[in-house]
Amino acid sequence: MNREYEAAGESAAAVELEPCLEVRNLSLHYARTRQALNKIRLTIPRQRVTALIGPSGCGKTSLLRCFNRLNDLVDDCVVTGRIRLEGKNIYSSKIDVTELRRRVGMVFQKPNPFPKSIYENVAFGLRIRGINSRRRLDEIVQESLEAAALWDEVKDRLHGSALELSGGQQQRLVIARTLAVEPEVLLLDESASALDPISTLKIEELITGLKKNYTIVIVTHNLQQAARVSDYTAFMYMGNLVEFDTTARIFTNPVKRQTEDYITGRYG
Repeated sequence: MNREYEAAGESAAAVELEPCLEVRNLSLHYARTRQALNKIRLTIPRQRVTALIGPSGCGKTSLLRCFNRLNDLVDDCVVTGRIRLEGKNIYSSKIDVTELRRRVGMVFQKPNPFPKSIYENVAFGLRIRGINSRRRLDEIVQESLEAAALWDEVKDRLHGSALELSGGQQQRLVIARTLAVEPEVLLLDESASALDPISTLKIEELITGLKKNYTIVIVTHNLQQAARVSDYTAFMYMGNLVEFDTTARIFTNPVKRQTEDYITGRYG
């Protein structure tokens, strides 16, 4: 193993693929006192699923929110270091944060459809971008719902309220809404944790299918889910990246004893 990566918790094998997001010496403090992330070094491969795992409070969601700068909305949050998306530092003063959040879409733990129709939920971001052609909107709405594996379930009630959908359908609608604006990266923060097992399975199948066209980063407490859907896994503890490698290696032959202890349930 390359010692440069070993020291940072990141294996050389995990960065051989073409990078999408590159995190270098990233630290994050809340209120200038509580450190949530400590000099994270991590490379997220393009068009793969990367899982962030670790006990509650380890920094998984804080790191995820750095990828589209949602932490900018938190008072007294200080971020140092760099994150490069396609080679450009997203924390540069020249970055258009609104455009960044289009390119790096995020889906949260609890489904958050707008109190609008199914159609208008998906079309919302398109209208903001100035797309008003009914024909074009119809095309993108259908394509996005198909990509989210929801079209067949809702095609006959597109103008009904999104709030009448089941929890799992609502989450897939939110994913369709995110896909409609053509992101490059999808961030999923415990996106299936509030769902029933059948809906969770559909979300997992959806993730597997979407990686053909998107780079996906998920935060999950469900180790079985991480093992099922991710190609790479990062184990974090108390704001530090302990180990990052292929999911197969993390779950079967981790380098760090701390990783093994977490994977085998000795703590968590």
